[in-house]
Amino acid sequence: MMKKYLLMLGAAPIFALAACGGNSNGGTDAMNSGDTVTNLPAGEAMGDNMGAMNGMDGNAMAAAPMTGQVFANTVAASDAYEIAAGKLAQQKATTDGLKDFGKDMVEEHTKSTAKLKTAAGKASPAITPAPAMTEEQQANLKTLQSATGAAFDTAYKSQQVVAHEKALAAVQAYAGSGDVPQLREFAHDAEGMISKHYDKIKGM
Repeated sequence: MMKKYLLMLGAAPIFALAACGGNSNGGTDAMNSGDTVTNLPAGEAMGDNMGAMNGMDGNAMAAAPMTGQVFANTVAASDAYEIAAGKLAQQKATTDGLKDFGKDMVEEHTKSTAKLKTAAGKASPAITPAPAMTEEQQANLKTLQSATGAAFDTAYKSQQVVAHEKALAAVQAYAGSGDVPQLREFAHDAEGMISKHYDKIKGM
């Protein structure tokens, strides 16, 4: 995707390919059940790194160091946002292209979450990703929930471009200098998926 992202993420929010510390899986579990997830707690375990990511551009996020836990939380939050937003796109988008893109986001970021959990579980000590969305991600979902028609399409596309920029920066940064080998490998693999999504939404 881009050469700068997330949410994503030297300390990006993203991600779907997108969370906070702790062992709560509420966000992801709720999303997998088919419910729309909003207003998840930011989670103290995300700490200052996650809070600082809100409003930061991809370069700033990529420059900030991330621990394995922060990276796992960031990707989990990004995935949670992408899944929830994708479900809204399937319901509310006015074009088949955006509806299909939303479907892809739900399917592929659900797979991303599963791969993240597997990689994090192999770390020593094991890491449990916590998919608590950032304030920015929660606000974005509220915007999508209230938007209709062409306004929804515009908001969704705009959000997706930014979210994938942040996510790309995050995985690229961690793949290059992450402290947990299993998560570095995950980040490297996730880069291709996120880049594909970024290119697709930019072209729509």
